[in-house]
Amino acid sequence: MVLRIGYVREHFCSPLLQFEAEDKGSTFTLVECPSGTGQLISRLTKDEIDIAIALTDPLIAGIAKGSEAYKLVGSYVTSPLRWAVITGHKPSAYNQISDLQGSTIGISRNGSGSQTMAYVMALQQRWPTSELKFQVNNDIHGLINSVNDGTTSAFMWEWFTTKPFSDAGECRFIGQVPTPWPSWLIAAHPTRAEPAAVRTFLNNLSRHVRAFASAEARAGPSVKFVMDTFSYPETDVKEWLDAVEYPEDCSTIPWNVITDTLSVLQQAGVVAPPEGAVKRDHFVNLDIVTLV
Repeated sequence: MVLRIGYVREHFCSPLLQFEAEDKGSTFTLVECPSGTGQLISRLTKDEIDIAIALTDPLIAGIAKGSEAYKLVGSYVTSPLRWAVITGHKPSAYNQISDLQGSTIGISRNGSGSQTMAYVMALQQRWPTSELKFQVNNDIHGLINSVNDGTTSAFMWEWFTTKPFSDAGECRFIGQVPTPWPSWLIAAHPTRAEPAAVRTFLNNLSRHVRAFASAEARAGPSVKFVMDTFSYPETDVKEWLDAVEYPEDCSTIPWNVITDTLSVLQQAGVVAPPEGAVKRDHFVNLDIVTLV
């Protein structure tokens, strides 16, 4: 089968794009989801994609809340995600994270990473998470418009994806919140995505991930690829590549990534504590993934 792979077109997806150029549609096609993980989960539910490469926290939260549209099948990025906290470009009352308490935060979609990380930010700031207020603004452009027209105070988005907008004077960074977990996992529909096809995809993706993240590639070819593909400044690309980490094998997931993420999400009030022990087969497809 030809798999439909949902993804967000950001610098993190560089090895996936290199894989696509080699595959030429023979085993998979890419389906862009610019609104992020909330949109990816929605498209898994609606039979628009078979696999999603998406943020760790919304994927785990979705399963914990009862979604049966997917199970986890692999890892994609093992380093934390650096979330910028962003407000409008004009001078305002919002100049640091603590100024945001009680205000309305912009998010892309309900259940998105921009929403779960707002809960984590509130937890770190010791704000009552039950008092958080959100406004859905769909994508990065809607989020920036909202902080500039004053309907929201701030939003959260990946640092380097948003930095060009900040450099252009369209918004301001007032802080950052790194995720307390590895940033990207891979999820697949439990029946539409045939295990053999998914395993083949993950094995080949692993090969491209290892090549992109090798010391030799980080010293030159990977820098050039990201600059050419996303038009990022060389200094930003090198700073990101110095920090990002990919797995050796995309078909593995450390079990503690799931349990530790659940623990933080429970503390933040994103998900309810489970009744009894966390069941491995509830979260992962054991026919595909290797838990380590």
